[in-house]
Amino acid sequence: MRKFMNDKVVIITGASSGIGEAMALEYAKMGAKVVLGARREEELKHVASDIRARGGEVAYSVCDVVKREDCQALIDRAIASFGRIDIMICNAGLSMRALFDDCDLDVLHRLMDVNFWGTVNCTKYALPWLQKSRGSLVGISSVAGIHGLPGRTGYSASKYAMTGFLDTIRIENLKKGVHVMTACPGFTASNIRLSALTADGSQQGNTPRKETRMMTPKQVAHIVARALRRRQRLCLMEWEGRATHHLKKFFPSLVDRLFYMVMSNETGSPLTK
Repeated sequence: MRKFMNDKVVIITGASSGIGEAMALEYAKMGAKVVLGARREEELKHVASDIRARGGEVAYSVCDVVKREDCQALIDRAIASFGRIDIMICNAGLSMRALFDDCDLDVLHRLMDVNFWGTVNCTKYALPWLQKSRGSLVGISSVAGIHGLPGRTGYSASKYAMTGFLDTIRIENLKKGVHVMTACPGFTASNIRLSALTADGSQQGNTPRKETRMMTPKQVAHIVARALRRRQRLCLMEWEGRATHHLKKFFPSLVDRLFYMVMSNETGSPLTK
């Protein structure tokens, strides 16, 4: 992996914590030149300082992926700092937890803005450079982007939309050498559940799942790197994702029932109301 990542210019959104931070630290350790984007400047500075302290090369730009001008500035920062882009990882994301019956529609719009439009915005400005380098475009999706996840309507919808967008970008660039991959971690021990939106748009503030039983962000970072080296189009990271992907082709109703059972057993599940 070090040989593959060495000297690559990698842009990562949502890089101030969780999976994005882990990718930044691990890929810099492998020799990549990383460009970080996130809304929280102090956290970005901390991650960048950590990378520099380890001898890595890094640049960053404060970036709310909902704002097109921020996404343009992130890409411009990468070019100004390193002259090219080899890998664009659209990782910035937001989750939710509420029944659609109870959910304010603004919550679903917010999910689409961050998860779907954030990917579209970054792709728009990064794609010409990826075409020049014959590089890779990655969307960090979820098992919720493979099959509907009850209690997460906006999250599933936004990840499905991301997948459709990336699939189409792949086809349009078949003769331009751009590699496009959708990566689907399972439940990962990160802060995404803490910031997940509830029915009224407030943050959940706690996790309903046992974090110790989940994948770590560092594990996700390494799996994504391996899939990038192989130029995979779909990266499924654990047995639940692979089972969902294959079972839904033949037994979709069974997968519906299994998802309902699993999600209704969460602490405080909205499905048990």
